[in-house]
Amino acid sequence: MNTFLTDSAAALWAASSGLIAPAIVFALIALIVRGVAAFKVAREAAHEVRFNIALFVFDIVFVTPLIVLAINAVHLALQSNQLILPLAQTWAALPAALVLLIAIFLGDFVAYWRHRLEHTDALWPSHVMHHSDTAMTWTTGLRFHPINRLTTSLFDTTVLALLGFPTWVLVLNNLVRHHYGLFIHMDLPWTYGPLGRVFVSPAMHRWHHMRDANGAGVNFATVFSVFDQAFATFHVPGPCNVPLGVRDSVGPGLLAQLLWPLRVVWRTLAPARRVATSNRD
Repeated sequence: MNTFLTDSAAALWAASSGLIAPAIVFALIALIVRGVAAFKVAREAAHEVRFNIALFVFDIVFVTPLIVLAINAVHLALQSNQLILPLAQTWAALPAALVLLIAIFLGDFVAYWRHRLEHTDALWPSHVMHHSDTAMTWTTGLRFHPINRLTTSLFDTTVLALLGFPTWVLVLNNLVRHHYGLFIHMDLPWTYGPLGRVFVSPAMHRWHHMRDANGAGVNFATVFSVFDQAFATFHVPGPCNVPLGVRDSVGPGLLAQLLWPLRVVWRTLAPARRVATSNRD
């Protein structure tokens, strides 16, 4: 128990320290873009930011250690069963920067389809927490249900591990995607112009979070917008100024939203429970 608490405290400190630089950079960007109006926007988003930070602390202390154990177990299983493709020599023969770029590109392709699955009826209950933020700041990129975090981490990392990418590439890929993911959640009107046809912009991802989108069925990529264009889910009519959030009654508090997937399952199983009860009677 002491080891778990020590490891959790160390992980929390490391993760918190890792957010200092992004927080400073994003605050400077907001000040440059909005000027003093940035302070008003920050005050209006304060409630959601507190929610996101509280979830971040819960995630680091209780969820991240379990995710690390699960990823290590899956990777060990892949190695012991010789399921990893023998591509190590191929990656070693290429320049490191190119290998990282390939991993980020392939990782974004994998994540695009995983993200689309998260918007299906089966996985939406665990993903809805991420979309419940109505203010949407860079901290929204920290707002994920533990179940969603677990499935995302396992799926994305496992697929790249199957392709034989070295560990350093997997780590850097996660860092790049994480920090760019935080950035595109910023409240910025940037569409990138022509570059928006290559990279996901903050405006593009903000359209993904629009409230009246029946599950937000557009803009699923994180880094490369080419995937949304290729699979007809690209939607960027301009800067996004529509209401954000979800129409699901997930509740305003952290505990209510953590329990939401369980409530959905309970309601789904209710008809079967009623049938079983009537049969017993």
